[in-house]
Amino acid sequence: MNSKIGRFVDSQETESWDDAAKANSPAAAAIGFLDGLLCPAGPLGYNGAMQLPTIQPRSSRRVNVGGVGIGGGSPVVIQSMTNTRTADLDETAEQVERLAAAGAELVRIAAATAADTAVLGDLVRRSPVPIVADVHFHADRALEAIDAGCAKIRLNPGNIDDAARVRQIIAAATDAGCAIRVGVNEGSVVGRCGAELDSQQLARPLADLMVKKLAEYLTLFEEARFGKLVLSAKSHDAVTTIAVNRELAKRYEHPLHLGVTHAGTARTGAIRSAAAIGALLAEGIGETIRISFAGDPLNEVTAATELLASLRLRERTGVELIACPTCGRLQMDLTPVIEAVEQALDEMGRVAPPVTVAIMGCVVNGPGEAANADVAICAGKGKAVLYRHGERVRNVAHCDIVAAVLDEVRTIADGA
Repeated sequence: MNSKIGRFVDSQETESWDDAAKANSPAAAAIGFLDGLLCPAGPLGYNGAMQLPTIQPRSSRRVNVGGVGIGGGSPVVIQSMTNTRTADLDETAEQVERLAAAGAELVRIAAATAADTAVLGDLVRRSPVPIVADVHFHADRALEAIDAGCAKIRLNPGNIDDAARVRQIIAAATDAGCAIRVGVNEGSVVGRCGAELDSQQLARPLADLMVKKLAEYLTLFEEARFGKLVLSAKSHDAVTTIAVNRELAKRYEHPLHLGVTHAGTARTGAIRSAAAIGALLAEGIGETIRISFAGDPLNEVTAATELLASLRLRERTGVELIACPTCGRLQMDLTPVIEAVEQALDEMGRVAPPVTVAIMGCVVNGPGEAANADVAICAGKGKAVLYRHGERVRNVAHCDIVAAVLDEVRTIADGA
């Protein structure tokens, strides 16, 4: 057996990998498999032994938004939106700074009133990232946001549809070098006949209706040859969001902004958003994303970063935690250990270079994850084996696992 594997308590109540092999236990198969992954010169994990597929992004135009490139081969851009009263300049500026520090590359604000747009000039000057103004109903708010220096505005075809005013906005944006996102939502895409929703429009598939609404609106931009254009079509329904954006990707080269409307709290919204946005990104569709949650928008940035890192569309900047699914083979209660490690790593914050930590509890997945992770714990009865870069370091008592993992992460981060 390869000496690098070290000793481990397996699910057959043996005391080492050697004992497992001698006993011809199920662990022996795992040992043999892992021996095949490890070369004599040192450990070799899955990523070194296997060719992983990569996502091929679609071809799209590049739009410069205040120095941030969207599309045209640029990395997928993370956006978020403040939930403060925009007119409260200090509160809004502070939240923008927190979002930028968390990883947001563009931040959108609500430009609902003249009081909101009155502070935008100062907000733009104070912001570490480009500011996007979200405008509905009032064309004047769009013109004021452009004049204040916002890098991009968002227009909704469902509530700013006067052609003359839209042309006026396009002209102002052209002169200022301001980008425009034309975004349709399911909530405002169906027209009204008096107080009632248009029954003929309701009879059409929602995705088709959204594409039609967007296409009609874009004729105004096409006649003006306006190029700094980003498109979006959002629904609360993940399948509809996927369908409409697939169609937009076929029709247009403009960059696409992906999102799910009123996705919910972080608990439910993360799943809904990952289902829609993740599916599209995996197909190479989408040049910028916002994951929408009710509550603290910092959670949006965290979720968006994790989604992009999971798809290998962005390099991790912190710690990736891989945890055992905790089945009946466990000989230690790992759930509290995993939760304590996760909390401690969160408190540690970002580390460089990125570090992968695996907390495993049996020989089925433990050996492979230990070989592949930067830091790994393989837990047995009352103790665990600590690995660094696939090399056994030492045995660790149950009560010392969290401290041992943190020490190893710090060692790697410090370059030792």
